[in-house]
Amino acid sequence: MKTGLILFDTKDRALKEVTSSNGETVRIYCCGPTVYRDAHVGNLRTFLLGDLITRTLNFTGTKTVLVQNITDVGHMGEDFDGGETGEDKILAQSKAEAKDPFEIAREYERRFHEDLALLNILPADNYPRASETIPLMLELIADLIKSGHAYPGDDGSVYFAAQSFPSYGAISGNRLDALKPGHRYEYVDDGAKRFHADWALWKAAGGRTEMVWPSPWGPGFPGWHIECSAMSLHFLNGHVDLHLGGIDLRFPHHENERAQSNSGAHAEVVDQWVHGEHLLFEGRKMSKSAGNVLLLKDIVQRGLDPLAARLCFLENRYRSQMDLTWESLEAASTTLQRWRAKVNTVNSDEVIDNDKISSEVGSMVKDIQEDLDTPRALLKLRKIEKDASIPSNTKSAIFSKIDQILGLDLARAPIAKRELTQELAALIESRAQARTAKDFSRSDELREKIRKLGVEVQDTPSGQTWEWC
Repeated sequence: MKTGLILFDTKDRALKEVTSSNGETVRIYCCGPTVYRDAHVGNLRTFLLGDLITRTLNFTGTKTVLVQNITDVGHMGEDFDGGETGEDKILAQSKAEAKDPFEIAREYERRFHEDLALLNILPADNYPRASETIPLMLELIADLIKSGHAYPGDDGSVYFAAQSFPSYGAISGNRLDALKPGHRYEYVDDGAKRFHADWALWKAAGGRTEMVWPSPWGPGFPGWHIECSAMSLHFLNGHVDLHLGGIDLRFPHHENERAQSNSGAHAEVVDQWVHGEHLLFEGRKMSKSAGNVLLLKDIVQRGLDPLAARLCFLENRYRSQMDLTWESLEAASTTLQRWRAKVNTVNSDEVIDNDKISSEVGSMVKDIQEDLDTPRALLKLRKIEKDASIPSNTKSAIFSKIDQILGLDLARAPIAKRELTQELAALIESRAQARTAKDFSRSDELREKIRKLGVEVQDTPSGQTWEWC
């Protein structure tokens, strides 16, 4: 069953129409968070991709089933090349916060769902947790051993035999014969492997005492990649129409997942692989070392609508690298206020032009169906906003209708006045004191700091004034 939605397939390197293999629903799997820390806005941009796709399909009459996993065990730390090393990320955070690892996982999982709600991302149909689906993984691993695609190592772990899957590398272009030891794949415990690019499906517990489960091969815990294979196969009944994730998961995670899933199902499991590109913040890649990791709560604490981030994401194509800035977030927050005022302005004497609504909304939906060209759709929406020939009631209806896909909550009443945060209020007061003390160097320094937080300070004969910029 065709859907009219065209997306870029990473594996086939071509635009393809999304289809439903069972003729009833589009089955979607989206790689979810590893719940050891808050999701930053780059992660959330990827999760928005799944929401935008499901909203578009549902709006145009196609049913969907979306599964998004919760990784709460098995995701190891990474070296600079992305290879797995060190200890489980959940356990590492457990030690850092001196809390039970499952307490850590549940707390950050809760925060993840709160962030999704703030971005108006509709809940998935299922959020399976890795720690609660271990039996599914053990069953799949046993099948892979039986079919010759996996083998127990003499270290108590079980490995996938990479060379048993001839089309490995179809998604990323990384071929096994070109991979060297130390390249971006898991190469820990090489001595137990038959081939250096094999990866662990089940890892022996060794000295680990927490988050360990029994298995036919001894106590241990699952590898990160096997989790997604087991969950997607089980919860989507053996076939995935659309598999989503960030571009950083393309290799090795999605390559390994494809090899496992196809070997277990004896068929091509995923019809279409779709990846969202990286997000920069203020021109730089976000990282803890750079100190520029932006969380959704940072946007809220600055006094901005969290949906300003959603609007910024929609202003850019999902498979283009994007640079998010405070300036763009400020502008988006202002735009949302203006649009909500428009949607909530109704003139009872005006006649609604239903043909105009159908035409304009249909044009924007067509843009979105063309590889999620939301920037083009938003340009049309801005043009409609400025068109004086379109009655206000008709404009309101157009905005409300397309918002079923955009998800900007335009029906919400605009906020009458934005209040200063405590931080901004304190800085503005400190600047006033610096001016009184004729410490103009300090005054200028504070003015610039305040401006970066979105407020413009001006000096008048009667004193200091400010306004949102």
